[in-house]
Amino acid sequence: MKHRSILTALLLVALTSAMAQSERSTVADTAQVDNVAPVKKAWPSFLGKHNLPDGSKYLPAPPAFGSEQFVGDMVWYHWGKSLRDTPRGEQAKHDAEMNVESMMRLFSAPFGMELSEEKTPEMYDFLARVMTDATASTSKAKKHFKRLRPFLYFNEGTLVPEEEASHHTPSYPSSHSAAGWGVALVLSELNTDSAEVILKTGYEYGQSRVIAGYHYQSDVDAARMAASACIVRLHADENFMKQLKKVRKELDKLRKQ
Repeated sequence: MKHRSILTALLLVALTSAMAQSERSTVADTAQVDNVAPVKKAWPSFLGKHNLPDGSKYLPAPPAFGSEQFVGDMVWYHWGKSLRDTPRGEQAKHDAEMNVESMMRLFSAPFGMELSEEKTPEMYDFLARVMTDATASTSKAKKHFKRLRPFLYFNEGTLVPEEEASHHTPSYPSSHSAAGWGVALVLSELNTDSAEVILKTGYEYGQSRVIAGYHYQSDVDAARMAASACIVRLHADENFMKQLKKVRKELDKLRKQ
C-alpha cells in the first residue's frame, strides 16, 4: 500500500506538471539534433547516417508527458538529482565530455591497457568512426519524436550548466549514451576476458546523462538499443571489419611487448 501511495502521488505530480507545461512538451520543429564533434577533426563514419537503421521505425515512442510510464522517468530523474553532490555525480560531470580522447581514457582501466592516439593509433581511428556512427544512429529518432529535455521540461538546472545553452535539442534517444554503449560493445568484443567490466563502464556512462539532468532514463535505454542496432549493422560493413582486424593486430603486438 505504501508503494502504491508513492506511485499515485508521483503520477498526480506528473499529470499536474504536464497540464501546466503542455505548451513546452516537445521541442520546436526547427530544433536540430545534437551537433556533437566526437573527435578533434572531422572523421568519416563507416556507414554514413543514411545507411544506419532508422530508429524512428523500430524504437517505441518515448513515454508521453503526464502518462503512467512517465512516472518512471520522473523517479529516475529525481534519483539522478540525488546523486549530483556525490562522487558518482563527479563522475557524471566528467562523463559529459564526449570525444574520442575522453572515451579512451574512460575505458583504459576496464580494458586493461592504456588506450590513446599515441599508444593505439589504429584503435583511435576505429573508435572515432564507431562513435560517429553510434551517435548518428539516434538522429532520425530525435528528429521524429522531438522530445523536450528534462532540464527544460522541469525548468531546472543541470550538473553541467555550461552546456545547457547548446542542448536545446531533442532528448530521445541520448546520443552520448549511444556513443558510450557502442564503444563498450566493440571493446568487449576485442577483450572478451574483461567484457563485463567494459560493459558496466558503458552502462554507467549512459546513466551519467540521467544524473546530469540532460536525459530521461527512457532516452538512455533507447540509445542502447540504437547503438546495438548500429554495431550489428557495422559488422556487415567491409571497411569496419578491415579496421577491426587492424586493431586486433595492434593489440596483439602491444600484449607481446
